[in-house]
Amino acid sequence: MLALHLGRLRHLSFPDGLAVLEAIESVPDLLGEVLKTESDIDRAAERVATARSALFLGRDIHFPIALEGALKLKEISYIHAEGYPTAEMKHGPIALVDRETPCIFVAPRGALHAKTLSNVEEVKARHGLIISVGTEGDQALAELSDVFLPIPEAPEVIQPLLAVVPLQLLAYHVARRRGCDIDKPRNLAKSVTVE
Repeated sequence: MLALHLGRLRHLSFPDGLAVLEAIESVPDLLGEVLKTESDIDRAAERVATARSALFLGRDIHFPIALEGALKLKEISYIHAEGYPTAEMKHGPIALVDRETPCIFVAPRGALHAKTLSNVEEVKARHGLIISVGTEGDQALAELSDVFLPIPEAPEVIQPLLAVVPLQLLAYHVARRRGCDIDKPRNLAKSVTVE
């Protein structure tokens, strides 16, 4: 609400602000749709559970979601994971791409989707294992992916809220498959208990 208020003070029109509010109101129902894909997420977890390392890639507003996905995988499954901006993939992470290192793309449809598809194709050309979180019905992304995790069609402003859930569930299912204590990850302490 604060962001909407600040947007209205600067540049956001009333109808655009109303559209954002309507999108936010739709989040609970859309998340319910995402949760229905848990069997697909578990299938992806089977592919990740034996990996030593994983790359999480996202562009623009999806980069922080890639970082969150990598963090959750590290925290509860003890697999090394790194989040990286998709646009910067050629500047380092592409050297790590092989059949043994899952590349998890956060790639819902949006303004820069074609560029992200190009990055996915680069990983595919190097025989990388591709798991993608993308917009339901995105046939191009699904065909490039070894495992495609769909989220419902939604305005870009709320896509991160939908895209993060498959990544969190992926970490959960990977940790479960590896026999890790999901509720008490080793060496972690909540920031409220440690100075």
